Amino acid sequence: MASRIHQFSKLPQGAAPVTDRSETGPIRAAGDAPRVGVIYNPRSHGNKGADFDCGISPQVYIAKPGDRSQLPEALVEFAAQGIDLLVINGGDGTVRDVLTSGASIFGDKWPAIAVLPKGKTNALTVDLGVPSGWSLQQAIDAFDGGSRVRRRPIEITPLGGSPDARALGFFLGAGAFTTATTAGQKAHKIGAFNSMAVAVATLLGVSQWLFASRENAWRRGSKVTIGLGVKDVPMEHSGVGDPEFRQLVLASTLEKLPAGMKPFGKLREGLKLAATDQISRWSALILFRMIRGQTPEGIRERGFHQLSTPQFSLKIEDSFILDGEAFPPGEYLIGQGPELEFIAP
Repeated sequence: MASRIHQFSKLPQGAAPVTDRSETGPIRAAGDAPRVGVIYNPRSHGNKGADFDCGISPQVYIAKPGDRSQLPEALVEFAAQGIDLLVINGGDGTVRDVLTSGASIFGDKWPAIAVLPKGKTNALTVDLGVPSGWSLQQAIDAFDGGSRVRRRPIEITPLGGSPDARALGFFLGAGAFTTATTAGQKAHKIGAFNSMAVAVATLLGVSQWLFASRENAWRRGSKVTIGLGVKDVPMEHSGVGDPEFRQLVLASTLEKLPAGMKPFGKLREGLKLAATDQISRWSALILFRMIRGQTPEGIRERGFHQLSTPQFSLKIEDSFILDGEAFPPGEYLIGQGPELEFIAP
């Protein structure tokens, strides 16, 4: 919930897990209103200066954690209340922090989740089909009358560290994506958010790839090693540019992205990975076409890679981005977290 490079050792972990939903509260009878826990992030872009109606229902429990270190306490309280619905009022970063903090509390027994898109970026709600003005009452009404969408978040675990030191999110990026995130933050300052911010950063990136040298951060990328699957098979390289570098690395379990972006081509389900080698200047035009969903012939030979995998290892010498915030260089295992059920209209 705060802008800084995250250290995995400092992430909130270790809260007691929920062992049995029947032990955490009364069973909901037919026709009863759902028990709802709301994590409200007052720092989220869409919440600034806005009051939150805390008297909507006695069945609604609201927590306003001042920072991410207070999230476990709020989620443990929600678990003790036996909530049926967890509402996250904030953007992608708030979702990441709630899922990361809740992993050791709910395990594989998460309540249904609804997300109110109140952040600078709301990629998850774009994927879920949630409108920008979705309210708490509409989310509660959708618990019984709406649709359910199942997604598994990306799960990132540092190799060689504690298995509990993990982070859960939905969109990972490295190389030029880290540079693009900085550009996106600048776009926020001029009033561009969500799909518009993505479009601004994308256009800036393409222009840099067209006119900058390989010493430019947009074209240089990051020194990374990627191993695919449980056998950790080295990811192929086209031979274009320095084989130790990848200009761009993206991974996600989302199926629909903001601004109509389709960096993973026709791949939809599960964990998807897209990477580019240090592509030539004019190949940036191919990249722009691929981001829009087109897949020209011979892309691997030109340095473009799109694939799905149950997991992959990532050794990186620069920071990477998970749902808008930076995580430190290191060696990581990237897999999929628990299957979560999201409420949508």
